[in-house]
Amino acid sequence: MRKVVITRKIPDAGIDFLQENFDQVTLISEGDFCDRSLLLREIRDAHALLCLLTENIDKEVMDKAEELKIIANYAVGYNNIDIDYATRRGIYVTNTPDILTETTADFAFTLLMAAARRIVEADRFTRAGKFKSWGPELLCGQDIQEKILGILGMGRIGTALARRAALGFNMKILYCDTSVPPGLSFTARKVDLPELLRQSDFISLHVPLVDTTYHLISEKEISLMKPTAVLINTSRGPVVDEKALIKALQQKKIFAAGLDVYEKEPDIPSELKKLDNVILAPHLGSASIETRKGMAEMAVQNIVDFFAGRIPKQLVNREVLK
Repeated sequence: MRKVVITRKIPDAGIDFLQENFDQVTLISEGDFCDRSLLLREIRDAHALLCLLTENIDKEVMDKAEELKIIANYAVGYNNIDIDYATRRGIYVTNTPDILTETTADFAFTLLMAAARRIVEADRFTRAGKFKSWGPELLCGQDIQEKILGILGMGRIGTALARRAALGFNMKILYCDTSVPPGLSFTARKVDLPELLRQSDFISLHVPLVDTTYHLISEKEISLMKPTAVLINTSRGPVVDEKALIKALQQKKIFAAGLDVYEKEPDIPSELKKLDNVILAPHLGSASIETRKGMAEMAVQNIVDFFAGRIPKQLVNREVLK
C-alpha cells in the first residue's frame, strides 16, 4: 500500500491523478501554510512527497520518513530541499521546469513594463481622485523600445524574456552567465556583471539561489546602475540585498524596481511597501491557470513514473542513479 503526502493544495487535476494511481493520498493543508508538525507526523509512512517551495524539506523531515522514495517539488527551483542529503538517502528529487518558462517570462516583462511606465503608481493616483487633467509631465516613465536589457542568468526563462524584448521591442540584449545559450533567434552579447550593470536600462534576474548568487545585487552593484535603470526580480528574493535596494529607491539612485520575490518571503519590509517606485507582487511568476495545472500534472507524473520503474524526466539529483 503506497502513500503520497501533499503538503498544500494543488490544482485538482494533480490530486485526481494521484488518487487514480495510489492507495492513499494525504493532503496536509488547503490553506497558505503547511503545519510542520503535521508534515512530520504524516511523512512517517509516506512513500512519496509532493511539496511546494514554501516547505523546508530538510534532514529532519527525511529522517522521519523511512519509506520515502521520491520528493516531487512543485516548482522549478529546489533550494527548499536538502538535495545532498536526499541523494545520500537514495531519495529521488524532481522539479517542474520548462512548463512555466513562457508564463514566467511573460510576468517578468509585465513587471518591466509596469515599473517603467509607472502603471501601479498611476492606478493609485487615479483611484485617489488626483487625476484632474492631462499634463505634459504627469507620471512620465521610461521608454522601453530600443533600450538595453541586461539579463543575469540566460537559462530558459532569461532567454524567453530576451526573445520577447529583442523581437517584440527591438531591445538590445546583454547577458551575464557562465554558459552560452544555444540557438538564439536574436542577437545577444555576453558581458561581465559590471559592464552589464553600467550599460543596461533594464536589468532582470533569472539565476538560482546558491551561495554565489546570495546578495548578487547589493550596494556595490546598484551603484554601477544608471539612475534611469529599472531592476526586475522574478528569481529568488535573497539574490537582492533588500536593504541596499530600499536605500537606492529612497534616494532615487535607480528609477524603479519590480519584485515578485523577497528575502524573507512572505515578510516584506515596511520601508519597501511605502515606496511608489517599486511594484510588489506576491510571487506570481508562474500564476496562470494553464501553467499551474500543468505543473501539478508534471509533479505527479514524476511520482507515477518512479513507481512504474521509469526514471522521472525531471530528475534533479541524477547522482542518485549511481
